Amino acid sequence: MLIIPENIFSIFLFVFLQTIVLFHIKYIQIIMKMTQRFLFVAMLLFAVTLARASEHRIAFEEYTLDNGLHVILHADNTTPNVVVNIMYHVGAKNEFRDRTGFAHFFEHLMFQGTEHIGRGEFAEIVEKAGGSLNAYTSFDVTNYFVLLPSNQLELGLWLESERLLHPVIDSTGIAIEKDVVTEEMKQTRDNRPYGRMMTETIKRAFTVHPYQSDVLGKDEHIRNATQEEIMAFHEMFYVPENAVLVVSGDIDYDETKALVEKYFADIPRGGHEIFRPDEVEPERTEELRDTVYDNIQLPAYIQAYHIPAQGTEDFYALQMLGSLLTQGQSSRLYRRMVVEDQSAMVIQANPLALEDPGLHMIISIPNMGIDPAELEATIDEELERVRAELITEEEMEKLRNQFETRMVRDNTTIARRAMNLANYHLLYGDASLINTEIDRYMNVTREDILEVAQNYLHENNRVVLFYMPQPN
Repeated sequence: MLIIPENIFSIFLFVFLQTIVLFHIKYIQIIMKMTQRFLFVAMLLFAVTLARASEHRIAFEEYTLDNGLHVILHADNTTPNVVVNIMYHVGAKNEFRDRTGFAHFFEHLMFQGTEHIGRGEFAEIVEKAGGSLNAYTSFDVTNYFVLLPSNQLELGLWLESERLLHPVIDSTGIAIEKDVVTEEMKQTRDNRPYGRMMTETIKRAFTVHPYQSDVLGKDEHIRNATQEEIMAFHEMFYVPENAVLVVSGDIDYDETKALVEKYFADIPRGGHEIFRPDEVEPERTEELRDTVYDNIQLPAYIQAYHIPAQGTEDFYALQMLGSLLTQGQSSRLYRRMVVEDQSAMVIQANPLALEDPGLHMIISIPNMGIDPAELEATIDEELERVRAELITEEEMEKLRNQFETRMVRDNTTIARRAMNLANYHLLYGDASLINTEIDRYMNVTREDILEVAQNYLHENNRVVLFYMPQPN
């Protein structure tokens, strides 16, 4: 696809026209002497650019089966590959306080096998067919995807229908995955430098909402879970009406619809109410400060501010504010702390994109010999700037360009498009945002960024964590 070259051309044309507007008045006469032929060519090129931009909108079809499974099909016949992606509306926030980590546990367990696929053979079947597969769990969803040659589409649909309809959940598979998951907790969180930094932050930031528990959960909750509890969790969430199936790539719509009907239409609905947490985190009215010690060499400094959910107008402005602060070498905090002062080796400011109201995180690691309190003073000073005055027009234009590039880059592969379509449908209720969400970023103004900085990035709305090396 030629998305990036076309965007470059569009940017060039925009800059060209802007330059014309900004020329000194004495050049107007020169511009007026341009020939009719040149103007015609310019208009023609502009029309072609608009046509191509429209042409590369991501086309898809969507419908819902009688059992509640939502289906989205996206054809891209440029390469002979296909992605079968199924996303379930269940993540860490759907778990009970004394049984955390279940969604992530099921991400693993559902690779164990089915009534017609032997234990551990799921990945082997895909790899022998020339494909690859993976899965992930977040606070809000669990996602599985299989990438295959397009002549293996039917195989991919059969595999995912098997995982939905006939998973084998027995004592042997449960015991295997309990060992796998608890070992993962040790390797990726408990025994890794800074591995518990997020865990320690969110458990202080959230006092009521289930976002207070990380995605991996607690070791003892997984170890002590009974087979009956695990089966009940599966019966609640892994049902057609709680999922969206996306097929993207080298497909024919009619043939794919027939295959989806063949493998998914007969899967029965779960038929019961699906648990959705309704806890609302109370508004924070004063700063919480704490210190945590870990087996690390350099300390870290964290600020976590409560913010609205993804998809809200304020969230888009907060995302752009985060980029203003730390995206790229010319961003405000990076330029000052890493380039100029050399007080920090790492500085990142990002809002967590969550279905319910979440956090805007600022994380920094100082250079050797720098007190984390120095990082705090610099960060607070820069935050006061964005609360006190509008960002410049040049910064705003840079942010728009960054997010336009990011949106294009995020949809360059059929796998990414499949996941994005699923995510937009499941969490936003609108798959067409894959084409239109960019407008929400482009509509953010300098005044919006000033307003969200004032409303959310202030001391009474934050948790501050000093993540320090263990004392000698």
